[in-house]
Amino acid sequence: MHADAIKRVLQQVGQIVLGKPHEVKLAVACLIARGHLLIEDLPGMGKTTLAHALAGALGLSFQRVQFTSDLLPSDVLGVSIYRQDLQGFEFRQGPIFTQILLADEINRTTPKTQSALLEAMEERQVSVEGETRSLPVPFFVIATQNPFTQMGTYPLPESQMDRFLMCISLGYPDQAIERALLRGEDQRKLLTDLKPATSAEQLLRWQQAVGEIKLSDAVLDYIQKLVRATRHHERIEVGLSPRGAIALTRAAQAWALLEARDYLIPDDVQAVFQAVVSHRLFCASDQGGHREGRMMAREILAATDVLGHL
Repeated sequence: MHADAIKRVLQQVGQIVLGKPHEVKLAVACLIARGHLLIEDLPGMGKTTLAHALAGALGLSFQRVQFTSDLLPSDVLGVSIYRQDLQGFEFRQGPIFTQILLADEINRTTPKTQSALLEAMEERQVSVEGETRSLPVPFFVIATQNPFTQMGTYPLPESQMDRFLMCISLGYPDQAIERALLRGEDQRKLLTDLKPATSAEQLLRWQQAVGEIKLSDAVLDYIQKLVRATRHHERIEVGLSPRGAIALTRAAQAWALLEARDYLIPDDVQAVFQAVVSHRLFCASDQGGHREGRMMAREILAATDVLGHL
């Protein structure tokens, strides 16, 4: 029932972000799992293009905020302005009042402004000047960040990292794809011409369908063994929390929906495992970014037996 529409969304985004079908599929899975997406990579790799393409293909309202060192929380959330004609204050909504918010280079702003997103990402609401205001439905944050080795960056705190369901990297394109990019049409024009492949109402139905994906005891055993492995690995200081385990399960269910199945198999868990857990694993040897977390995720996945749980 959902397969054809989901396939159209993947195709639409894939026409803009060339040569990255797995990463595109992860991003769509993240959004239909009601998560938030962090894209971590070098500048110029297509992070912002992917966010624009997702919003266009899903037919959702979209706002982009360029995070800088002087950005204030009110620049994101909104502020009350005194109106002479009304003899009172009127709240002017900030860019966060949208269905997809692109927080571009989120780690270039200060922790105070970063923390302004915490309530929005967790509760889908914001509290401004003593009043709570609901955000549009659906609501997603797609954040991009540059490596911490670059100048002028502020690492995201662990509490905010945990709000992101997935963290992905695009990486360099292969030679053939890069050649196609050099010869091809301007990606900005392609984004302008992009037509929605679905609607907000359809997306909400997909989100509901994710929760209906069947979970067998055998697959849950496998998920729990992976989670325990993150907590007892000798090089990992902090493993997956219960919230992280729930995130892994829901992301795997979303992947199963993208595969047009109504039940979960180990392949679904394996497909999303690195994207869900790498930014949640804290290793003593990691000097910034999540490179070590990605290595540990791959190692744990390879070392955990599947057949013993089926």
